[in-house]
Amino acid sequence: MPEAVRTQLVAMGQMAVSRDPGTALVTHALGSCIGLTAYDPESGIGGLVHCMLPLSSIACDTAASHPCMFVDAGTTALLRALKDAGVPKSRLVLRAAGGAELLGDAAPFQIGQRNRTVLIRILEKNGMLLAGQDLGGRAARSMALHLADGNTIVRKDGRESIV
Repeated sequence: MPEAVRTQLVAMGQMAVSRDPGTALVTHALGSCIGLTAYDPESGIGGLVHCMLPLSSIACDTAASHPCMFVDAGTTALLRALKDAGVPKSRLVLRAAGGAELLGDAAPFQIGQRNRTVLIRILEKNGMLLAGQDLGGRAARSMALHLADGNTIVRKDGRESIV
């Protein structure tokens, strides 16, 4: 019988990194927000960040104290935390979810689209690509990174899938 998995909740604008194989890092309410998981299959270290807005330059004071609220600063913070844990970025498997337009494509600010664009630009700047994604559309999602095997599971519209 498999061991029960402990859930570590990652709230909006927060990040977590762990090496505990009995843990799943979980976040909810990924509407226009972006959830990004990063996992090193060699060491079993992984992390998850839940970012709400595209660019930290819109609120420098907030970004200084809460960088993970922003896709640019949050993605950078996750990559830095994993590097500090001894994980080279060349071994990271990245997966993303969210970036939806819950109000449709005619929504005035298109935060989901802007969040997706910034995420891809930051990853490209770091020479990295997503190994899996469930981005865009109009549905909110939940996301979980299982540290035992590195699987990222996304729940959307009542269904779960591995991305």
